[in-house]
Amino acid sequence: MRKVTDVASPIIADVKLVPGAIIIGTIGKSKLIDQLINGGKLNVDAIKNKWESFVIQTVGDNLVIAGSDKRGTIYGIYDASEKIGVSPWYYWADAPVKKSTNLYVKAGRYLQESPKVKYRGIFINDESPSFSGWSNKHFGGINSKVYTHIFELLLRLKANYLWPAMWGNAFNEDDPMSPVLADEYGIVMGTSHHEPMMRSQKEYTKRKDEIGPWDYVTNAENLKKFWTEGLERNKNYDNIITMSMRGDGDVAMGKGDDAENIKTLKQVVADQREIIRKVYGKDPAEVPQLWAIFTEVQRYYDAGMNVPDDVTLLFCDNNWGYIRRTAPVNELKRKGGMGLYYHIDMNGGPWNDRWINTTTVPKLHEQFSLAYKSGIDRIWIVNVGDLKPKEMPIDFIMRYAWNPDAISADQTSDYMTGWATGIFGKEHAAEIAELVSRYSKYNLMRKPEVQDLNIFSFVNYHEAERVQKQWQDLTAKAEALEKKIPKEALDAYYQLVLYPVKASAGVAEIYLAAGRNNLYAKQGRVSANEYANRARELFELDKKLSARYNDFIAGGKWKNMMSDVHLGYQKWSMPKENSLPPLNEVTPLASPSLGVAVEGSTDAWPGTEGKAELPQFDVLDKQRYYIDIFNRGKGQLKFTAKANKPWIRLNATKGTIETEQRIYVDINWEKAPEGRGGGLIEINQNNTKVPVVINTLKKATPAGKTDYYGGFSGEFSIPANKFSLKTADDNAEWIVLPGLGRAEACMGIYPTTAQSSTPEKAPRLEYQIFLPESGSTTVLLGILPTQDINPGRGLRIAVSIDNGDPVILDARKGYHDEFKEYTAENLNRSKNLKPLPDFGHNYALISRGKPRRTEVFDNQRWLDAALDVKKAGIHTLKIYMIDPEVVLERIIVNPNDKYPSYLGAPERN
Repeated sequence: MRKVTDVASPIIADVKLVPGAIIIGTIGKSKLIDQLINGGKLNVDAIKNKWESFVIQTVGDNLVIAGSDKRGTIYGIYDASEKIGVSPWYYWADAPVKKSTNLYVKAGRYLQESPKVKYRGIFINDESPSFSGWSNKHFGGINSKVYTHIFELLLRLKANYLWPAMWGNAFNEDDPMSPVLADEYGIVMGTSHHEPMMRSQKEYTKRKDEIGPWDYVTNAENLKKFWTEGLERNKNYDNIITMSMRGDGDVAMGKGDDAENIKTLKQVVADQREIIRKVYGKDPAEVPQLWAIFTEVQRYYDAGMNVPDDVTLLFCDNNWGYIRRTAPVNELKRKGGMGLYYHIDMNGGPWNDRWINTTTVPKLHEQFSLAYKSGIDRIWIVNVGDLKPKEMPIDFIMRYAWNPDAISADQTSDYMTGWATGIFGKEHAAEIAELVSRYSKYNLMRKPEVQDLNIFSFVNYHEAERVQKQWQDLTAKAEALEKKIPKEALDAYYQLVLYPVKASAGVAEIYLAAGRNNLYAKQGRVSANEYANRARELFELDKKLSARYNDFIAGGKWKNMMSDVHLGYQKWSMPKENSLPPLNEVTPLASPSLGVAVEGSTDAWPGTEGKAELPQFDVLDKQRYYIDIFNRGKGQLKFTAKANKPWIRLNATKGTIETEQRIYVDINWEKAPEGRGGGLIEINQNNTKVPVVINTLKKATPAGKTDYYGGFSGEFSIPANKFSLKTADDNAEWIVLPGLGRAEACMGIYPTTAQSSTPEKAPRLEYQIFLPESGSTTVLLGILPTQDINPGRGLRIAVSIDNGDPVILDARKGYHDEFKEYTAENLNRSKNLKPLPDFGHNYALISRGKPRRTEVFDNQRWLDAALDVKKAGIHTLKIYMIDPEVVLERIIVNPNDKYPSYLGAPERN
């Protein structure tokens, strides 16, 4: 009230009603609330004895906030607080408070039912150097002063659960007030997946000499004593106890023998349950516990290991945001239920993903909906790293967890606009939502820490230029909008919008500039030096952007928070300092010297065997290709360009350059010969001549008005959502998933709980395509890298052409086995795992084995099928649902490795 109105409201602790007051209390705990209930003025039947629910109701001239329990009451308070203008992010993102001189409430009753996910929380992790540096600077450490801000944020987001920072930190021992205040705030505490029995790793490491090795086979008694002391200390607080154990320091136990580990862990769990019985003085089934099925532990579960029925099974993602399992059917009636541990921040294998937000709301919706619909709804705990700058995905996950049914896949854009409105107001909310959606989408396409010089093509489909333009356009919009943002919202705008947009764009463009520098240096272009300088300029800009965040925003409030190293990764772990990728300097020759490069090739002439050759021109696509003419030396270079056929058109036939000039080539199709044609363009400088081969194809194009994809010149791309027809069955249908994937949308199945199908009955997508030749046609299906979420059943999709027999594809093809689940030994031990399919042909789109190229890093998996085409012409490509969790992003037909790219040929139809 004070923040909104600048007038502090007096707080009265009394059992008598005060006219015109806001009455707050918990049912059965507040005499005031119970008095209203008993007097028939307040009906709480719908929430009484429920979990974390509340009612807000006008009673006469009083506004009443009544909770079913402690947190329900708190949520009611903060719900009202948000509605009058205080964002949950007022502290953590400096969201401005909406000022009002008068506040009104509409007479009536508002009921908040219990959350659909019982425990909803975050894990502060990977907190050095940023979060720890910030905490040390402003609070003297990661202590209760920091945690009270986190507790308040959680409650304002209607969350209730926390795994505290543990990189050299001990929540319960570093500051004994931390657990006391957590309990006072009503926050349920836990410990991470490898810290059992409420003991942090630091508590063990500082006592290691006293306790002995972290080895239950040789040191069980000392470990049991250590665990018992932890539970005794925390037993009076609200906790969820992490069970079992892993190796010391977030690694697998022992020597890696799964059978021995399973045998040991069964005894560990039995002994831990006995400790719980003794410490709590009651049946362990009455004490909340979880078993985290993380990394190697998934192998143990698949091999048959389990824990008592009252323990929550905490399934996990692949560390990069794709859940490894949906709820097993045989666990749906489990007393302890099932939960999910999910990463929007990762420090470790397969690679770090820490520095900036790289997660989109459509992706979060798709994955958390998949988990929830299958029955994973007891616990959602999210690794958020330093908390900042992951504000937006935290906000979405916590709000979505309350009621996943309230936000459908086609409402994610509405959520983003609502999120922006809640922080910045309505005027610029749509623009801000778009900026945040776009930067996170582009980051997900290629995350900053796994950038490389050779991801995007510099010579095919103008791919690198298109990516660069996306980022530059986004940056321009963000900078322009900053000028319109009110002064009180500028700090929030920088943190949530401008910094992540500009800094992400800067990293992307550094690698694009460095990649072009390396290519041009190989070709001998003097302009390579300009791209080296551009990379250096952007590197300095990156420093300035971070400095503004750390030193100036909100008066230095976030000093050290943006300290993660994010440039120069050579392996999964964080480098010691930011560094530029390799850059090359070109020393010009003493005199002007001709160089020629053509679209579709990384070579340059003179100096390369064979002739330069442009990709094929055809009458259907009417392509325009470029020739780069450049100077390898000093001084001015004069050139001429001449075609030997009158139907070959050039936009320039001569020029004088010091560095380079791009000329464009197209065809006058009215004059071009029928069938296949050919010609030459000769680039000439003095006595140096470079011929460029031209190939054309002029044939009759498909008749009729049918819209179709395809053409005469090989590879073409179809966005999944650009189907010509979709059919459903009685149980499922293909739906558009807006904003998901690299482009406009993906296609997924609704509901994801549908039964598996067969091609003759399955929901189907159809696409009209033109194929100029008969014979074998290769189709690549680009799908999201869905994990082996139901290994006993499989993960499949089918494809056919026309009335041909559908080809059923194992959608795990290309699966990256980060956790070594599919070894012969594990397959023999497991009750449900099936061998992975062969990888198949390593198309350029896949680039398996090249640096930083896996389906995980690409956020895309490619499935290939060879389909027989009876004759040239228009055909119907059909995609069939077999299993409902496969999400289709894109289709590439006839991939052409001669012209490799990361994204595939752009859409054309």
